[in-house]
Amino acid sequence: MQVKGNNRKVYIYSLLIVVLLFSLVSGKVQAAPSVSSHRAILMDQETGRVLYEKDADEKSRIASITKIMTAILAVESGKLDRDVTVPDDAVGTEGSSLYLKAGEKIKLEDLVYGLMLRSGNDAAVTIADYVGGSLDGFVYMMNEKAREIGMENTHFSNPHGLDDHEDHYSTARDMAILTRYAMKNGRYAEIAGTKLHTAPNPEEKWDRKWKNKNRLLTELYKYSTGGKTGFTKRAKRTLVSTASKDGEDLIAVTLNGPDDWNDHISMFEYGFKQYDYKIVIAKGKIENIDDPIYQGHVRVDRDAVLTLQKNEVDGVRVEYRMMKPEKKWADGKGAPDVVGNALVYLDDEQVDSLPVYFESGSKPEKKSWWKVWAGSIQSVLGVNGNG
Repeated sequence: MQVKGNNRKVYIYSLLIVVLLFSLVSGKVQAAPSVSSHRAILMDQETGRVLYEKDADEKSRIASITKIMTAILAVESGKLDRDVTVPDDAVGTEGSSLYLKAGEKIKLEDLVYGLMLRSGNDAAVTIADYVGGSLDGFVYMMNEKAREIGMENTHFSNPHGLDDHEDHYSTARDMAILTRYAMKNGRYAEIAGTKLHTAPNPEEKWDRKWKNKNRLLTELYKYSTGGKTGFTKRAKRTLVSTASKDGEDLIAVTLNGPDDWNDHISMFEYGFKQYDYKIVIAKGKIENIDDPIYQGHVRVDRDAVLTLQKNEVDGVRVEYRMMKPEKKWADGKGAPDVVGNALVYLDDEQVDSLPVYFESGSKPEKKSWWKVWAGSIQSVLGVNGNG
């Protein structure tokens, strides 16, 4: 009897293992990644949805990932093609350096490459002095931009992230918000994703060549699209990186991460495997509003896209909250531009809202790449209109 009981336990355990392995292989079940970093976040770049987080709102020293803000302000200055004179106070700045010389002229664009690829602290000071008029002026710009884009738990005190100010800090979430903002700028994204940059060096016989310190981009992860490394004795290792696979773009941030390269790879693999973009409302005419005045005459001007796990699709619904139409609108008379709102819910939480526009004539619909790639899932979600 004892033997039979043991055999039964072995059979049950084996069956459970098989079921678990099948679930993992099929992509239906995957545990959230385990990361070495003290604080971390994984964010979808397109939608802003957080796919994973660990103490993401704890204020921390951030080291050289500070330079993401320095870089985007330089890019947005519109002066990348200008020659910049290296000031005396930039030369010999502690830590990583481009070994700039006082008084030499170098294009702002090359300074930004040196800032992002080699983490040049002398480049950071030079950029700040030129773009902000002074270090204090640039720090003011950094904090104004942080407030503008919703970095609620961040304060900048310098352009490079060195440990010389106690009130220089951010969070994993805020750094993801900053990176999401910066990656919308094509010039910034190009610089952050460059593996090797050559900059003229008129005072020498050879050009400067800067290889990106981001090993995810240069050797470790084929889906990497850029990012910024950081380290100081007090902040420890910090890392922001971006990755793209099959049209899905993700942002990962780790603070104080002893094994940050692997942390980022684990988070990216989790995000790519577990989440997909789904179109909830397709840009263009809304076909499923029954009111005869609205039918064929209302539209939304963008796709409503969510980042979803497979088991979340059934939890999505859309409500159309429309104005009571007037008969004269059918003749194109007196209708306001906006006649309602399309509200998107995920598990009864509103996650998006789009204005609904009225048009008296018909316009040809321009398909977005989302439709080509994913297709609209409105019919799958059983979208109801209450027009």
